[in-house]
Amino acid sequence: MDAIEKAIRNALERGNAEDRAYREKVYRSAFAALDRALQANPGVTVEVAIKRRKAIQAKITEIESEFLPAVPDVAPQAESDAPAVELPASPAAPAATGESAAPPAVSVDEPAQPAADAPRSRVLPVVPDIMPDATLSGVPSIDMSAPASSEATAEVAPDRDERRIRGRRLPLTAIFLTVTLLAAVGIGLFFAMQTGVFKTQAQLDTAPPEAPPTVEDDDFTPADGETGPEKPGAAGQARNWINVFSPTDPAHVSAPSDAKAETMKDDSGPFLRIQSGASGSAISFDVGQGVLEKLAGKHAVFDIVARAEDGKDTQISVDCNFGELGDCGRKRYAVGQQRNEYLFDVKFPDKRPGSAGTIAINSDFDKQGKAVNIYEIRVSVEP
Repeated sequence: MDAIEKAIRNALERGNAEDRAYREKVYRSAFAALDRALQANPGVTVEVAIKRRKAIQAKITEIESEFLPAVPDVAPQAESDAPAVELPASPAAPAATGESAAPPAVSVDEPAQPAADAPRSRVLPVVPDIMPDATLSGVPSIDMSAPASSEATAEVAPDRDERRIRGRRLPLTAIFLTVTLLAAVGIGLFFAMQTGVFKTQAQLDTAPPEAPPTVEDDDFTPADGETGPEKPGAAGQARNWINVFSPTDPAHVSAPSDAKAETMKDDSGPFLRIQSGASGSAISFDVGQGVLEKLAGKHAVFDIVARAEDGKDTQISVDCNFGELGDCGRKRYAVGQQRNEYLFDVKFPDKRPGSAGTIAINSDFDKQGKAVNIYEIRVSVEP
């Protein structure tokens, strides 16, 4: 027996259950108790409230059927519509409002069964949707605010089930969004790889270098307070230069048989145009013994002022032979169309040079016959 039925039956037992007016008051009290319970629980939805009300109405119908007389036995008749059977009114059963209420009439639409087979049964009455009445007197109160049976649990359970369904739905939504984002990232990475976004600068830059000239092996050590090679034009202002080569005195230049060295002049001034041969032979510039004596035991910076032939950028290589004072290692520079300064430094040992030295320049490291204009070669001593 569930809580609703038990509460109604307990209320009926405390009064005259045979009195229909009393029963109706109990039913109204049950509906009023239900409304109070629903109002105390604002989380209950309209659908659940309707189900709870219908459940009480079904229980009232079931209980009320126990107070109706049994249907009399019906003898076999011909196959025709049976007349309506009127049930006698229950004694002392006026309506709750004080008016007399006629007993319900039951229409039998099916042919009657033989008397031997027809069971004696009760007819369930149709109970109207009784509105609650909170001002009834003389009726035991019915408390449905916290039912302990499975009825209240069954009616409220759909809300909890719905919340559980929504709770389960949230992780599924999160998983779907995560998978979608991962797929989008994967597609983006695929297209980025296809379009070469992740290629390095070395892979993308296949053209000849256009950066300012630098020493390839990065062996130039700037003086204290300097952060890099000096700018063109600034070297002459900051240092005391010793002239090593000038185009006005090309006597100290040696060119192999397949190389060329010609003194020329244009708007940029006089220069010596050198061009290495197919064998990659270099043109040598003498460094006098007197110059080397000034550099012995000191840190010196050499400066080659040059530019490429018009429209033909090139790469030059520089080698040195200073006799007892050693060499400068091999240098390599990218030479462009503008007149520029190409610096390298040498730390000379503290010894006396026994002879003059040379600076050899290859005008085209790639052996394509490109020429370079040499305006000046000079050296200074670091303080």
